[in-house]
Amino acid sequence: MAIVASLRDINLFSSLPSTPPVADSSSGTFRPAPPIPIPKYSPSHRNRNPRTNHQNNTQPKPQSNPALKLPHHRTRYYKPVKEGVISSDGDRTILIGDSGVSYQLPGAPFEFQFSYSETPKAKPVGIREPAFMPFAPPTMPRPWTGKAPLKKSKKKIPLFDSFNPPPAGKSGVKYVEMPGPLPFGRYPKEGMNRDEILGEPLKKWEKGMLIKPHMHDNRQVNLGRDGFTHNMLELIHSHWKRRRVCKVRCKGVPTVDMDNVCRVLEEKTGGEIIHRVGGVVYLFRGRNYNYRTRPQYPLMLWKPAAPVYPKLIQEVPEGLTKDEADEFRVKGKSLRPICKLSKNGVYVSLVKDVKDAFELSPLVKVDCPGLEPSDYKKIGAKLKELVPCVLLSFDDEQILMWRGREWKSRFLDNPLIPNLSETNIANELTPSDNFSEEKTVSDPNTTISSPKMISLWKQALESSKAVILEELDLGPDDLLNKVEEFEGTSQAAEHTYTALVLSSSDGSAEGYVNDKDQSEEYYSDIDDDFNDECSDDESLDPVGPVGSLPVDRIVSKLRERLK
Repeated sequence: MAIVASLRDINLFSSLPSTPPVADSSSGTFRPAPPIPIPKYSPSHRNRNPRTNHQNNTQPKPQSNPALKLPHHRTRYYKPVKEGVISSDGDRTILIGDSGVSYQLPGAPFEFQFSYSETPKAKPVGIREPAFMPFAPPTMPRPWTGKAPLKKSKKKIPLFDSFNPPPAGKSGVKYVEMPGPLPFGRYPKEGMNRDEILGEPLKKWEKGMLIKPHMHDNRQVNLGRDGFTHNMLELIHSHWKRRRVCKVRCKGVPTVDMDNVCRVLEEKTGGEIIHRVGGVVYLFRGRNYNYRTRPQYPLMLWKPAAPVYPKLIQEVPEGLTKDEADEFRVKGKSLRPICKLSKNGVYVSLVKDVKDAFELSPLVKVDCPGLEPSDYKKIGAKLKELVPCVLLSFDDEQILMWRGREWKSRFLDNPLIPNLSETNIANELTPSDNFSEEKTVSDPNTTISSPKMISLWKQALESSKAVILEELDLGPDDLLNKVEEFEGTSQAAEHTYTALVLSSSDGSAEGYVNDKDQSEEYYSDIDDDFNDECSDDESLDPVGPVGSLPVDRIVSKLRERLK
């Protein structure tokens, strides 16, 4: 290292530029060259000098490709439309009607839509994209690639036939259910319309047999905020290919009006809903369903942009002045919500809850924390049609509604008593709502029963299983005596033998009381869990085997004594 250090003009750090040589005084001033050349940057577009900036703007811009000017999902495309045909390509037309934007194809059984269940009743006023068919073109010529087209395969693949499925023990074949259920000795037959494919109405035990395997199975069709879409038609048929029942689970916005969802499912698919619990629907394909002869629809290649509808919230709603609307909106800020909607929940009872809340208060608020703005706006639009009501605000993720001028109570004969302390508007009713305050005075001792409960009470009274107390102000001892007296007079027991009634004097037989007709009436009035409208005598099991009840033993002993 000492030798290296003694050398002249040697730099130990090779990464740094070497030391320039000593300039000779006779050659004049010497300027060393910089180690790294200074890059020449392009002039900045943002120049602080306004004169230079103005000169740059005057330069002509290059013309862009017209293909890049097509609108996309981020452009503000808007075109007002009216009812009727807005675009046509031969027999393929795009219509604006009562069902919103629909697509009509030649030979189609109905007009296609993106969503069949979530279309508002209000007609659209504009579209957000040019009117294009979201389906594949009818014909597309093959482009020339320099090669001849491939030859057809010699292997013939048969179409899937539900009437002749592959054998159960064949390897590599998924489970396939046979058509049916059919009675013994009957075979499925081809059906041309919906009634022929469904066949005879299902019995209660058949419905239970079909539903039980799907109760805890996750093989299902999920129906979300878009409702029943067009491509779900083919999805449901793919479930019916191997199973008789398709399970559809609905969550979110469509569950506000489940009756509409069920109607659309049966109308578009041709199946039958055999069971419904909350947001879960079981769709039966039919006894004579064949996957080979199913209706085949073209698939939508993309989701069309939703059209523009009229505004839901008006600055001056119908039936109110601007001052009254502002006053209601101020009161709504301090109003308690009747419920809180969770994301992807089941809102089956929401319409009923809002109707019940309108019996006690002219204003109702529903809290929607965490929901998308489009979701609670769709919920508000559904409540406006189903309740009906007037929408006032969507502020703070809450739906504020007013019941309107033409609102009438559902309990005109016996209206409900409002508890104004819970609604926080005890002293804030406007003069326009005084009429509703007068109607909400009723007798607190009376109760309201549903027609079903009233019919059950009548059956109990006719069958001597219940009694009406004429005296209401009874003490505990008097009430106990009434109960013991009723137990002694009414011996309502179900048995298989005909009961023999003996007199208390001589013990001779006065006659037989046949309760067969009475038991048949009792069983015929039992509600079916699956909403079975058809009468099925085979589904009614007897109470027990003959002679198994204690009353039967008593009857048999009395008969032996009479002999």
